[in-house]
Amino acid sequence: MEPQMDMQQILAAAQQMQAQLMSAQQQLADAEVVGTAGGGLVTATVNGQGELIDLSIAAGAVDTDDPEETARTIADLVLAAVRAAYSSAEDLQQQKMGPFAAAFSGGMPGGPDLGGLNLPGGLNLPGGLSIPNLGAGSEDDQEN
Repeated sequence: MEPQMDMQQILAAAQQMQAQLMSAQQQLADAEVVGTAGGGLVTATVNGQGELIDLSIAAGAVDTDDPEETARTIADLVLAAVRAAYSSAEDLQQQKMGPFAAAFSGGMPGGPDLGGLNLPGGLNLPGGLSIPNLGAGSEDDQEN
């Protein structure tokens, strides 16, 4: 017969995991990651929860002699910078939240396998966070 964890040990482990999860969520809320494009002409800042919080476009990105081409170029650079920032935010989420997803998918010794909860390692985190898969954006990081 396998040894069973007593209820106090299970509750203590759950409370410890909950505290660690809350700490990781707060670290994500406080974190900021940056994506750039065009050699720094466009910079997008995203928080660790995947919210775009700042976007800057350097004056050097604007060509007053060709406003149509400039508009297309800036749009491409903005997309690339935002994609890069989202990619960095996803990496950060996986770094902070991945251990919790692994714990759920692997189950606890003597306890149920919680893999059926289908908890991902980076996206759709607790709190309803969902970041669209926009890719790294490096193909758009070109001068036109």
